[in-house]
Amino acid sequence: MHYETVEREIPVSDLRVGMHVIRLDRPWEETDFLLQGFIIQRQDDIDALQRQCQRVIIEGKIRRPDPEDHQRNFPAKAVTKTRSIFSDPKKTAKKPQKSRPKPDLAPPGGRAVKVTYINKIDVRYEINKATVHYDQAKTVAKDIMNGLRVGRALDINKARETVDQCVDSILRNDDALMLLTKLKHKDEYTAEHCLNVSILSAAFGKRLGLLEEEIRTLGLCGMLHDIGKAKVPTDILQKPGTLTPAEYSIMQNHADWGRDMLMALPKVVHAAIDVAYNHHERLDGKGYPRGLIDYQIPYFAKIVAIVDTYDAITSNRAYDKGRSSMEALEIIHRFKGTQFDPELAREFVLMIGIYPPGSLVELKTGEVAIVIASNPKNRRKPKIMIVRNADKQRPPKYRLADLAGNPKGEHAQLLEIAKEIPDGSYGIQLQRFIDNGLQLGYQTVDRISE
Repeated sequence: MHYETVEREIPVSDLRVGMHVIRLDRPWEETDFLLQGFIIQRQDDIDALQRQCQRVIIEGKIRRPDPEDHQRNFPAKAVTKTRSIFSDPKKTAKKPQKSRPKPDLAPPGGRAVKVTYINKIDVRYEINKATVHYDQAKTVAKDIMNGLRVGRALDINKARETVDQCVDSILRNDDALMLLTKLKHKDEYTAEHCLNVSILSAAFGKRLGLLEEEIRTLGLCGMLHDIGKAKVPTDILQKPGTLTPAEYSIMQNHADWGRDMLMALPKVVHAAIDVAYNHHERLDGKGYPRGLIDYQIPYFAKIVAIVDTYDAITSNRAYDKGRSSMEALEIIHRFKGTQFDPELAREFVLMIGIYPPGSLVELKTGEVAIVIASNPKNRRKPKIMIVRNADKQRPPKYRLADLAGNPKGEHAQLLEIAKEIPDGSYGIQLQRFIDNGLQLGYQTVDRISE
């Protein structure tokens, strides 16, 4: 069998969550939709399409029989398992196939239909559990890196158990843990980064329609992708300035070291080995350690490469201050097709979205606000809580504003977002607001302090 991408025009009354809308019966710029083409994530997307359109074009895949290839009479999953996504193209001629790790997972492109997930519970009921899981998982991530530095063996079962708890939360409602990845602490960067990459990779796998077991493996790959850094000297890892060529060469070795550490485990997790080894490879062949090009890079490594870049850019590191989510997405978008898989980059930008809850934004009035809830009907106009006045001073009282209603500020100027800014700007720390009772995305704001 082979899979063929097809387009179909349907009335908006037939729309369902999970469908990929690629064209409308009217120009995109006449609608409230930010991007031209998107996967329907929730009922609000359907409602918006039904208000503004009568018919849309959707895209999907169908299976076609291929009589010339009798081997494809096997089930789709069995077929995809025969394709190696862990091969080293530079060593293919030197090693027999059996000497290379065999894949235990395959990209969803080998299946006719993606799995469609919906959030099973409201974020307000998941946030407390998610917070507990996040804190526990961060402790485990710290223990892994610290233990490896002093020669302790990696407890792969503990790592898998921790990731599974996070994935369970993501499958119930991914908004809660994704919000927690926005809380950044410079002195805990390495552990937080591994955990955040795990969470965002699993959430991305959910969006991509991977099977549940694939999502769990992808989350484990994210947790372990940087374990090779446990062998990088701390004076290089935490150097505040630019690395010398010699230091950078040592830093690059973390990909080889991560592969070797995982291969030494009694129970080999092939996908995790491959991601640790290849998450710095780039489509144009300018990555490391082997300079692979597009088709040579494993699917999960392509996913983690995007997530790793996003979380690194938005985090405070020893040598660089964290930048805004929007700036990170713009960088990923700019390098799609050269460094990052273009379709995966596009889907990741759609998943993160503009101004997600927890974002810090500066208004055209000069005031500064925290986004407390997205607006799926117009993503550029979320609900906000203004926490700094035009002089960047803390006001006597925080105030709420729903930008969808075109509210005006103190001087009758329309409240509009000028730009997103990094967490910590003007002394605003999202962590403090969360600790003091701010629950994003669903509540009214009462007696919140910093």
